[in-house]
Amino acid sequence: MIETFKSTPSIPSAIGLQVPDFTVPATGGDFTLSAHLGKPVVLYFYPKDNTPGCTTQAQQFRDLHREFVKAGCVVIGVSRDSLKSHEGFKAKLGLPFDLISDIEGVLCRMFDVVKNKMLYGKKVLGIERSTFLIDAHGILRQEWRATKADGNAATVLEAVRKL
Repeated sequence: MIETFKSTPSIPSAIGLQVPDFTVPATGGDFTLSAHLGKPVVLYFYPKDNTPGCTTQAQQFRDLHREFVKAGCVVIGVSRDSLKSHEGFKAKLGLPFDLISDIEGVLCRMFDVVKNKMLYGKKVLGIERSTFLIDAHGILRQEWRATKADGNAATVLEAVRKL
């Protein structure tokens, strides 16, 4: 029996565990993880649409998207922005992949990416830029937490190629 990680994974022990199935709203319609079994899935969590770092990260995933597809991989971005905001961001940047709207924070809690951050000298809860690689069987294989926007896509692509 494959063990699954709990509602909040205990890292690093979540590596090698089955990711629970989920269905969440996305720009291309609801995204269900189990619908993508047989392909690796990259979930990249980012703080906010139309901000400099998030734009850089999205553009780099966009620019490498053909390589991810060639490797049989699905890429999807996740933030707490609305679908309307995501649609605009996706159109503005010409993103060839969907964006998940996690307004309720279901995935953010599941992957433990909401952290205390400093914004203009005040503590706020926000998404810590993090990327997760789930293999074709739904097993969490790798994660990058508190990652930099620049270069994240290329690093993740190399890991996908090694699966």
